[in-house]
Amino acid sequence: MKHTQMPIHVIGLGVNQVAYLEEAAQAVLASLSAHDVVLGAPRQHDTITHYAHLARREDLPKLSMLKEAFANWQSEGAKLVVVLASGDPLYYGIGAWLMRTFSLENLRFYPNVSSIQAACHRLGLSLQEVQAVSLHGRPLASLRRYLQSNKTLVLLTDQYSQPQHIAQECVQAGLDQSEITVCEALGYEQEKVRNFVAKSLLDTEIDWDPLNVVVLKTSQQASFYPSSVGIPDTAFVTDKGDGKGMITKREVRLAILSYMDIQQGDTVWDIGAGCGGVSVEMAYWHPRSQIIAIEHHPDRLACLTANQEGFGVMQNLSIVAGRAPEVLVDLLADSKKYNGKPNKVFIGGSDGELSILMAQVWDLLPAGGSLMVSAVTEETKYQVMQFAQQRDEAQDADEQSLQVSIAKGERLAGQRLFRPSLPVTLYHFRKYTASTSAINTNHKENAR
Repeated sequence: MKHTQMPIHVIGLGVNQVAYLEEAAQAVLASLSAHDVVLGAPRQHDTITHYAHLARREDLPKLSMLKEAFANWQSEGAKLVVVLASGDPLYYGIGAWLMRTFSLENLRFYPNVSSIQAACHRLGLSLQEVQAVSLHGRPLASLRRYLQSNKTLVLLTDQYSQPQHIAQECVQAGLDQSEITVCEALGYEQEKVRNFVAKSLLDTEIDWDPLNVVVLKTSQQASFYPSSVGIPDTAFVTDKGDGKGMITKREVRLAILSYMDIQQGDTVWDIGAGCGGVSVEMAYWHPRSQIIAIEHHPDRLACLTANQEGFGVMQNLSIVAGRAPEVLVDLLADSKKYNGKPNKVFIGGSDGELSILMAQVWDLLPAGGSLMVSAVTEETKYQVMQFAQQRDEAQDADEQSLQVSIAKGERLAGQRLFRPSLPVTLYHFRKYTASTSAINTNHKENAR
């Protein structure tokens, strides 16, 4: 679709019952012929009835059908398509989809005031001091990753994220005194702005206008959801309860997160994810990275899924049921779903296939990519050391390793003691770029 030459004008309508458009947007509508198309929801079409145009009026289909619709309109003689958008098309609007589908040279945007801006101005909130979160078309549980104390969130909602649903999430997070302001039908004659306390809203029966924006000011109460790295082990659902079982413990997890150094846009594989301590925490703190957790054990998969939902990381954490290395073939084949090859990989479990896994992963990683491996048994350490020797011979990696030994304080018969856990050895390999390899080779030759 990116090769189409048909101009697409994307017009933001603002939050008014009757759209107020800039002169350039009005001129586009006035220039349309009977073969051209104005695309939008019925409500959006109604807001521009006072702007005359000759084009066909089309209702907005599902995005999965929209690509084909554009091609059909072009083949039927359309020279131009106008897409009606609510407010700012490139701020949680259809503009992002259009940018992924078409070239910028075919697109022209006409922004207007968004519902988020309008809600902030109704309440006297500075836009830079709030956090906008879209729940529209997204699981309600995705709100959970934002539910920390003393935050102001502006929420775009749908039928599954109405004010009572949001109040319920606040109560479950331990933030039942949070303030919920519901801004309904902004810019329309029936506009309403009402304030509630989360706990009391649960027992209130109100029919909300479908066009609503929720401003949530979370209370000072301690939230169930963390605001700093190192989620307590007991916060996770595990296969042996109370933070025990197949989960990387908090102190080791902190070291892994530090060495992995995840950046925005990274694609990370967590192989042998267990109950999801590492993968959930990576996804929680890095919403703009894609984390793929691979696990085959049914009980651990169930815990992993529960933790994914429990911490609201459904958008950027994908769970793959299967045993590595076999499942990696399917993972790579569905590159669109799983964001292609990884640039960072953590291996926390291998079921005796560690040597094969490390070799396969290393071949997949791009220059600058990294592999981290956790080892507890002597056999596993030996396999990693063999891999490290291969990297030394190939001169293609920077290696770091550390051993984490934790002893936690407990009470036994009224006396304090420290009970040690098995030490965990972590190995981190960063793949050299071509220029780095050349520098290392030169240094080696000069040393001779």
